[in-house]
Amino acid sequence: MSGATAIKLADFQANARAALKDPKLRDSFTGAMDFLIDRRAQQFPDLEAFERLRKVGEAVRQQALSKLPELLEQLENKLTSLGVQVHWAETAADANRIFLDLARRHDASLMVKGKSMVSEEIELNHEMAAQGIECVETDMGEYILQLDGDRPSHIIMPAIHKTKQDVAEIFHEHIKGAPLTDDVNELIAIGRRALRDKFSAARIGVSGVNFMVAETGSLVLVENEGNGRLCTSVPDVHIAITGIEKVIEKLEHVAPLFALLTRSATGQAITTYLNVITGPRRAGEKDGPREMHLILLDNGRTQAYREERFRATLQCIRCGACMNHCPVYTRVGGLSYGTTYPGPIGAIISPHLQNLKETRHLPTASSLCGACGEVCPVGIPIPDMLMRLREAGRHSVAQSATPPQQALRGQGEVRQLAEALAWKVWRLLYSHPALYRLLVWFAARLNWLTPPWQGGWTQARAPLKPASKSLRDLLAERGRQRK
Repeated sequence: MSGATAIKLADFQANARAALKDPKLRDSFTGAMDFLIDRRAQQFPDLEAFERLRKVGEAVRQQALSKLPELLEQLENKLTSLGVQVHWAETAADANRIFLDLARRHDASLMVKGKSMVSEEIELNHEMAAQGIECVETDMGEYILQLDGDRPSHIIMPAIHKTKQDVAEIFHEHIKGAPLTDDVNELIAIGRRALRDKFSAARIGVSGVNFMVAETGSLVLVENEGNGRLCTSVPDVHIAITGIEKVIEKLEHVAPLFALLTRSATGQAITTYLNVITGPRRAGEKDGPREMHLILLDNGRTQAYREERFRATLQCIRCGACMNHCPVYTRVGGLSYGTTYPGPIGAIISPHLQNLKETRHLPTASSLCGACGEVCPVGIPIPDMLMRLREAGRHSVAQSATPPQQALRGQGEVRQLAEALAWKVWRLLYSHPALYRLLVWFAARLNWLTPPWQGGWTQARAPLKPASKSLRDLLAERGRQRK
C-alpha cells in the first residue's frame, strides 16, 4: 500500500497559491461545498430551532469539559468493569507504541481500520508499515487515498478533492483486475470486493470514537458505510482510539449531539449506522471482538484544556461545517494546510496539537467573516479563538495577566522584530498629533518615493500611495473657499 505524502506546515502559503491555480481542484471543491451547504440548510430551515438545539449541544459539551478529569476516571472504571482495557497515551509516539505492543502480542500482520481522524493524527498507517504491519483503510474515501498515497482533505469526506475519473485510474492501477470505468456504482463495488477479504483475514480491527459515555462505558460510532461495524465486530481484537475530550457524561446526551453532528456534517437527518459498543463479546454472544482496548490520546489537548480562553476548542464534534462554509478552505482545499485537521477548526486546534510556531500561518488563514462561528453546532467562538491565537503568536505571556495564563508551545516565537518595531513607530506617531501632522506633510509632498512593492499587500492589490493633499488640507481649503 502506498504511503501518504507529507506536507510541510511551513509550506501553507505556497500550497495555497498552488491550489488557487488548479482549476480542477477549484471546481471540485466549489461544487462539493455548495452541495454540503445546501444540504445543511435544508436540515435547519428554522434558525430559531437550530439555535435552541445548538445551545443544548453546547451545554452538553461544556458540562463534560468542566468535569473532564472526573468523567475520564469514571469512564475508565466503567470500561474496566465491562472487560475493556484502557490505555493512556500522552503523545502520538506513546499511542503508536501501544498499537505495536498489541499487534505483536496477537501476532498480527494486518489491521483493518474504520475512519478515524485521531489515527491520522498519530500517522498510525505509516508507523505500523515501518514495523511490517499492514493497516488498511476501509472507509471508501480513505481507502482511495491510501491506494494513491494521498492524504484526507476533509474531516467527513476525505477524498472530496478526487473526481470519479481519478478514482477510476487509481483502482485500475492498484487493484488487480479492476476495469477502467467511471461508473460510480461499479467503482464502489470494486472497492468493496477488494476490502471484503481484508475483514476476515485481519486479527485486529481499529476504529475511532465519536462520543464516549462515562455513565455506561459506551463508545458511540457514527458511520454510513458499515465498514466501521465490520472493523469493530469481525476481528478478534478491537482497538478504539480517540482524544480525551470526546467523553460526555450521560447516554441521553448522545441524542442532541447526534442530531447536530449528522445534519451539520452531511445534511442527513440520521446516518445509516449508529453503533453503541459497550465491551467485548460476552458469554453466549455469537459475534463481536473477544478482546477490546481503548486508547485515550492527549497529544496537546490538555494544553488547550488548562486555559479557559482556549478550552472551547475541545467542544468540537468534528462535523466539518465550519470548513464547508469557510471562504478560505473552500478555495484552497484541505491539503494546503498540511495538518490532520484543516480549515477553521484545524486553525484553532493544530497549534495545541503541534506547535504555535510551526502552525503560525493557520490562524491568519481566515477572512474573519464569522461564517464558521455561525454554523458551528456546539457554539465554538472560532473567530475569537483565531484572534487569540494570532495575539499569542506574537506576544509572550504577560506576567501580570489576571488570571495567570500558561504559555502555549511556541507562544511569542512568531514575533518578528521588524513588525514589532513598525507597530511601535505607528503608536508613537498616532499618539502625538504634532508628529502625525509632520508625517502627513512629508508623505503628501514625497509621495513620488512610494515603493511599487509593499510586501503581501501588493501581491493582489495596487500599491498604497499617499494623496498629494491630506484630508486636513482639503478641509482647510474648503473652509477658506466658503469664507
